[in-house]
Amino acid sequence: MDKIKKGLGRGLSSLIGEVKVEPKKNQLSVSDLVPNKYQPRKIFDETSLEELTNSIKERGMIQPIIVRNSSNDKSKFEIIAGERRWLAAQKAGLHYVPVVITEADDLKSLEFAIVENVQRHDLNPLEEAQGYKRLIDEFSYDQEKVSKFIGKSRSHITNSLRLLTLPIDVIKLIETQKLTAGHAKILVGLENASFVAAKIVDKRLSVRQAETFVKIFKNKKQKSRNDKDTNIIALELSISNKIGLNVDIKNNKRNKGKISFEYKDLDQLNKIINIIKSNY
Repeated sequence: MDKIKKGLGRGLSSLIGEVKVEPKKNQLSVSDLVPNKYQPRKIFDETSLEELTNSIKERGMIQPIIVRNSSNDKSKFEIIAGERRWLAAQKAGLHYVPVVITEADDLKSLEFAIVENVQRHDLNPLEEAQGYKRLIDEFSYDQEKVSKFIGKSRSHITNSLRLLTLPIDVIKLIETQKLTAGHAKILVGLENASFVAAKIVDKRLSVRQAETFVKIFKNKKQKSRNDKDTNIIALELSISNKIGLNVDIKNNKRNKGKISFEYKDLDQLNKIINIIKSNY
């Protein structure tokens, strides 16, 4: 039993200890298992599933699947945790898989499924945050317990949960992978998160470029009570990214103004001069 617990990870091992478990590891036919009706993850990434399938073909299934007797069909066992491994095992051509049989009730079954999901490495940042929130809201976990169960720092849990404070339109961009976890961290706490997110997507900004954009935007806002036109700010960022120097554009209502380039040494000054000479 100790070997089984070691392979399952701290969170699932702790949960197994809270319910009655068969004293030894069992082998069941893949056809005897049915999916968990409480599985919070409905879509499994095909690439990740294929990688797991190949791993199982080479090494076999190392971690057992956690199951309970099915309430709908007494001849079947419902998967509590390990549905992805079960799918991969079928793709790999396995007829039998190792299982751990528990007597978990419906609520404990859902808790198992959520804990297993948030311990996965291929979750997008929102799925991870939503899993933590469900453990807190539905199972009375606090952030300290989540941290210990999942094996991640308290600050990681806190920062992850902060993603859920983002506007709905920004959350949708993260869900559709138009924004990365790195972008999301920059956007948390910004009053204009939706605007910045739209610019990141429109301009295809990297995380570093997005940080620069936010910094420029904040600096410009502090310097003037009248916010600079967002298109001018975006243009400043675009030029700055191309030449590697800070750029300031002042443009009045009659579309007259000036462009300033900031240089810190003679090499940067020569760079500006060469750019101008080579184009004019």
